[in-house]
Amino acid sequence: MKKTAILVDGAFYRKRAFYLRGDKSPIDRANELYAYCMTHIRDEGKDNDHREERELYRIFYYDCPPLKKTVYHPALKRGIDFGKSDTYRWANAFFEELKKKRKVALRMGRLSDAGAHFALSADATKALCRKERNVDDLKESDFTISFNQKGVDMRIGLDIASLAYKKQVDQIILLAGDSDFVPAAKLARREGIDFILDPMEATIPKDLFEHIDGLKSCWKKREHKKIIVPIEKQN
Repeated sequence: MKKTAILVDGAFYRKRAFYLRGDKSPIDRANELYAYCMTHIRDEGKDNDHREERELYRIFYYDCPPLKKTVYHPALKRGIDFGKSDTYRWANAFFEELKKKRKVALRMGRLSDAGAHFALSADATKALCRKERNVDDLKESDFTISFNQKGVDMRIGLDIASLAYKKQVDQIILLAGDSDFVPAAKLARREGIDFILDPMEATIPKDLFEHIDGLKSCWKKREHKKIIVPIEKQN
């Protein structure tokens, strides 16, 4: 039986889960994340050709506290206090729910909020450059908040190295979608760790395959909820 650690890039997971499964409450999203990870442990994904018995060592979740400062919005011409936003309350409630889960460890980085600002979206920028829109036509939805996470990738790399050197696990499953993990994955594989990447159905560069031992996502595709229209009763 393989002892398995599951490492979750939190920002990536929340973005993919929202896209694949829609908006959910903090407790439902936390339950969903835990169930998703346990699907890997039970090996109940869409590809059951090679089932393996696994024992969960721990789920490591990496993220940053939500933005709390006030940021000026160019379209609204006023500051937005993110500390009073629904997003701020949702994120904190979500983290609290994860803390209650068995064998879940939160690894929190920090936000570099000094440079936080609203950036013009790519579509709006193209429209302005093509003179299809004017600056006065810009709306609130044309801007997205931009800030940087600090310490998240470093914590992921350090934990992978620690798990590998201390021989604490036989297998690492990483939920992520970029190539920042490659140096740590190389180290883990040299130490004999079976390294699996789960990009949650996101497309990854082909050259990443040479740095992992396997690729597996447990969700098949985006869910489309059926809309049921009630039939009116006839008198």
